[in-house]
Amino acid sequence: MTSEGEQALGGAIGGRTGVAVVGGGRMGEALLAGLVRRRGAADVVVCESSEERAAELVSRYGVQVVGLAEAAVRSRVLLLAVKPQDVDAVLAAVAGSVDDGHLVVSVAAGVPTARIEAPLPAGVPVVRVMPNTPALVGEGMSVVSAGAHAGEEHLAEAEELLAAVGAVRRVPEAQQDAVTALSGSGPAYFFYVVEALVDAGVLLGLSRALATDLVVQTAVGAAVMLRDSDQHPVTLREAVTSPGGTTAAAIRELERHGVRAALASAAEAAQARSRELGAANPSS
Repeated sequence: MTSEGEQALGGAIGGRTGVAVVGGGRMGEALLAGLVRRRGAADVVVCESSEERAAELVSRYGVQVVGLAEAAVRSRVLLLAVKPQDVDAVLAAVAGSVDDGHLVVSVAAGVPTARIEAPLPAGVPVVRVMPNTPALVGEGMSVVSAGAHAGEEHLAEAEELLAAVGAVRRVPEAQQDAVTALSGSGPAYFFYVVEALVDAGVLLGLSRALATDLVVQTAVGAAVMLRDSDQHPVTLREAVTSPGGTTAAAIRELERHGVRAALASAAEAAQARSRELGAANPSS
């Protein structure tokens, strides 16, 4: 049962209600699942070109699959969860059915709001979002930015939509590529570190299963401490690092091998690629 506030969210304007999720990939499905949990299947439709994938989503969530033009006619909010290289084709398909009563929310990596606004009728509000894959388990980090025609009410609506899959923050759009480099790509960095530590455990003589259990739970516990303790990461690290102890020896090796600098370089590379993907004709 939805609350009055949730019923108002994406409420009727010109006879349109609800949300259309355009794209049924991993991120599209994560957002779809969260929206269905919060709003119910009757208030959400999905656009997915693969018949096999569309059937999976219908079976899993009980939603209707519709074409792009019909989605724009029926739904006030269009949530674009497609690859950057597919954005222009999607916009061309819906442009004739969209007006300034719609809200377009884009999670396409690197694509600026100006590029989304250009083929649409004048005044259509656009909000750009950088989510991440922990949205799949309701622990996502989404960051929103307003386009030229999006006001406070549009940002608030986008935040409410994305709160279904995790935390939400606002930034100026100029910072979105940096956000992509940290939280958008960030889960992969942590998975990479976990993979490396599990391999290290095997090298030290542990079974892979035991090493995985040790590393994953340690990562979970450390993340909860970071989130809930209100202490700086340096303070938490120092609390584990006794003078002359095992952790101090390990940290010395991490510094000697330039891990801190490597992470900074990785984030810079991700930011640069995000900018490249946002170009009018992104390379593959």
